[in-house]
Amino acid sequence: MTADALFSWAGLGIAEVLILCLAAWAGSFLTAALGVGGGAFLLIVMAEYVPPLALIPLHGLVQLGSNANRAWLTRRHLRTDIAWPFILGTGVAAMLSVWFLGRMEVDWIPLLVAGFILWLCWGPMPQLGLVGTPAATATGGFLTTLCTMVFGATGPLVSAWLGRGIGDRWVYTACFSSCMSAQHLVKIVVFMVLGFSFWPWLMLGLAMILAGYLGTLAGLKMLDHLPEALFRKLFRWLLTALALRVIWQQLSVSAA
Repeated sequence: MTADALFSWAGLGIAEVLILCLAAWAGSFLTAALGVGGGAFLLIVMAEYVPPLALIPLHGLVQLGSNANRAWLTRRHLRTDIAWPFILGTGVAAMLSVWFLGRMEVDWIPLLVAGFILWLCWGPMPQLGLVGTPAATATGGFLTTLCTMVFGATGPLVSAWLGRGIGDRWVYTACFSSCMSAQHLVKIVVFMVLGFSFWPWLMLGLAMILAGYLGTLAGLKMLDHLPEALFRKLFRWLLTALALRVIWQQLSVSAA
């Protein structure tokens, strides 16, 4: 890997790089302000500019930076009896994913992502939650990790699994961030095992992580000033429009 290749921004133009960094900022802003949803927003924007083969691993790299930072800041509130079984299930799913992803047609990824985002916006969210047993927690880690390998933005699913079983918001944030960090970390490892090279995307990934950190700071400052109900409604329609645009583009390319 030469220095020129490392600093080439993966062949993207300056306008595309700025849009992706702005999306990373906005995604972290949304997560900090609303608790969940920023990862889905970032993923659907990235689907417009990032090749299908790089979409899920690059998104995982950026989201690892965002979640790991939040996990570190709330580490005193982490409940290991929740986090470790979840992470164990994550590890088992990661090993299975190596076999599955190696046989998957990558051109379908943008359509699958867009369809998944539409379901997150309008479909029924499973009322899962922890039931107090390590087996239930490990099952959540296993199932949501399988989903994140294909769809990328499974934060709402992890939130649905954890949110009903944790009453304290600080404990929830620490557990959610730690579990999401584990998922994104194993995702990166899985894609590296499958031969994906992160080097061409490293500069862009680091820039987006920095933008996401700044978005988190801004979102926390706006936390008490946002009309949450209206914001969530507008956010849902924005995600819907972006997802439909990705579907239209992919179908147009297939028909050409």
